[in-house]
Amino acid sequence: MQNLIEIKGVRHAYQTDSGPLPVLDGLEISVPEGGFVSVVGPSGCGKSTLTRLVAGLMKPDAGEVWLHGERVKGPRATVGMAFQNPVLLEWRSILKNVLLPLEIVPTKLSKKQAEERARFLLSLVGLEGFEEKRPSELSGGMRQRASLCRALIHQPEVLILDEPFGALDAFTREDLWMTMHAVKEREPFTGVLITHDLRESIFLADQVVVLSGRPARTQYVLNVPKHGPRTLDDLYTPEAAEQLNILRHQIEIAQGRAPAEEAQP
Repeated sequence: MQNLIEIKGVRHAYQTDSGPLPVLDGLEISVPEGGFVSVVGPSGCGKSTLTRLVAGLMKPDAGEVWLHGERVKGPRATVGMAFQNPVLLEWRSILKNVLLPLEIVPTKLSKKQAEERARFLLSLVGLEGFEEKRPSELSGGMRQRASLCRALIHQPEVLILDEPFGALDAFTREDLWMTMHAVKEREPFTGVLITHDLRESIFLADQVVVLSGRPARTQYVLNVPKHGPRTLDDLYTPEAAEQLNILRHQIEIAQGRAPAEEAQP
């Protein structure tokens, strides 16, 4: 299967008053077309920097980022992004918030087609009937669903999710995990999820990439076997328990709380 995303030997540092702060060091990640990869690692190890590099919002100091065989040199219209904070505009209805990217990104859709697509996406995530509501009239989980629709409205090849469920309560978060599976079934995309939740990482992704401590490298890659449509019960199987134990141990290594020589699979 062709890799849609290729991160090759990426190094990056931020300039500070006390000198360069290395964040990424020779990072290597490949994501196949249609795949879904979760990225986990210690706080501050460069996970969000990784998303900006893939989206073309930043350029690495060294190394290359490729999307669909093209080197990323600037912002890409084929990338959609959703964040922990939905950042919906209060003066716009939910429908118009979802349509906002189409006012920026070129589209072949007519105004009617764009609105029909927005209504379809809102229906898909359970927000049918809320199109004319304002963001303040929706719960946090509902606002995050609208943010997901906004990220998908222009039919991106790549969807980047930077801790989109981190601020939600456990029940709402699990409900949105199921929504994500339903959305990916109807709206195919290649996904990159940044998360601190190890359960979330194995439930949503086909592969979990563990980053080392800063400056981050690819420390460990866990493949998550597929056994048909996933349900929350899958998180309580012996297989899931083993996967979580492996990831917890890898995080301990990345944090320096376990011997580094054990990091390799």
